[in-house]
Amino acid sequence: MVRLSSLFVVASLAVSHAWVPAALVLRTKATALKMALDYNDPLVAQEFNNVQPMTFEEVEEELLEKGIRVSQAMNEMDVKLMLVEVRLRFSGKLGGTTEKKRPEKFSSKFEEAMWTKPAFAEFYNGLKAKDDHNAMNAVTEYLTNPDLALQRYGKDYKGLLRKCEAALNAPPPVNSPTIVFSGFPANMGEAACRMTLESLGAVADFECAVDEDFPMILKGKVTFEDIESAKKAVAQYNGMNMGMGTSLELMSV
Repeated sequence: MVRLSSLFVVASLAVSHAWVPAALVLRTKATALKMALDYNDPLVAQEFNNVQPMTFEEVEEELLEKGIRVSQAMNEMDVKLMLVEVRLRFSGKLGGTTEKKRPEKFSSKFEEAMWTKPAFAEFYNGLKAKDDHNAMNAVTEYLTNPDLALQRYGKDYKGLLRKCEAALNAPPPVNSPTIVFSGFPANMGEAACRMTLESLGAVADFECAVDEDFPMILKGKVTFEDIESAKKAVAQYNGMNMGMGTSLELMSV
C-alpha cells in the first residue's frame, strides 16, 4: 500500500467563537500529528487533484475557516496535504481501513503512475520516506504539467527530474512467464493478438476479450513457455502508444 505522509502542524486556532472539532483543539502548545494519506485511495487522489491547483493563500484561507492557522515553518506541499486530510476528515471520508482496488479510470497522471509504474512508485516512496516534501511536490507537478515543472524546478531539481523520468520509463519487473495485458486494438481480434505475442516466443496459454469499460481495446492474459519471452513482450510493447488515447500495458503476475 502506498502511503503519503506529512506533518500536520497546528500552530494556533482561529479567533474565539470559531467552532473547532475536538480532534483539532489545541490545549497548551503547538501539536504535531503524523498524517498518512493513502494515495491509492481514489477519494484521496481526487481530493488532492482538487487542491493541487490552489494557491498557498487560498489553501491557507480555507484552513483558517476551519479553525486551523498555518505555521510559517510549513511549505506549500505540507499545507496542501493538510487541507486534503482536513477536507476528508470533515466530510467523514477518511479513517476506515478498506482494501484498496485499482481504479477503473485514473483521476490524474500521478495516480496512474503510482499504479502502473512500479519503478516510479518505488522512486516516489523513497522521497516520501525521507520526508522530502519539496522533491515530492516537484515530482507531482512534473507529472501534472511537465513544462511548468521544468520552469519552476528545472534549475534546482534537474537531477531529481531526470531520475523521475528514468523511473517513469523503466520497464516493469517480470517475475513469471504470465503477463496480463490491455490496450491492443479490439479490431485486431483474438487471433491476431495471439499471433502478435507468439512472435516473441511460444505461448502456453492465452485468453483475451474486449474491455467492457473501453470497447475499443482488448484485455487479457498470456502465459509464455519461458520467462525470457515474457520479458521480451514487456520490453517491446509495454507503454506503446496505440493512438486511441491509451497505451499498451503489460504487467507480470
